[in-house]
Amino acid sequence: MDDELITERRRVAFPQVFGYLRHVTGGLVRHAALVDCLTDYCRRHELALCGVFTDRDATVAIRSPAFIGLVDTLELPDTYGAVVPALSHLGPRSIGTERKRQIGRTGGRLIVVRSFKSTTESAPSVGTSPNLRPQGDT
Repeated sequence: MDDELITERRRVAFPQVFGYLRHVTGGLVRHAALVDCLTDYCRRHELALCGVFTDRDATVAIRSPAFIGLVDTLELPDTYGAVVPALSHLGPRSIGTERKRQIGRTGGRLIVVRSFKSTTESAPSVGTSPNLRPQGDT
């Protein structure tokens, strides 16, 4: 039998990710809440959030300064990927699609905290109406 420790018992650094926000409306409190969302997600999924790039300009360009900074960091060795609160932070659909392509071209992964897609399709229990909702003190 091999005496080498199993993977779970070795010291492994958390994968390094960088956040990206498109924060045009709202103040510092909203921005802090978005950063907290990314931080909490990374903590729960054992990712090291190394920084957050934020675009604050209302005009949306594919190659904005913050997005260029994100892409540059994704090309560094040992960088796992980018994390966003929702796909809408990448911009409108046409720009978001191009940004996703650019992130993919770096070899980094795009992690979306709230994807708005059902990850599992659960069927209702036998004899339970799919429209049944709890009411009152039940």
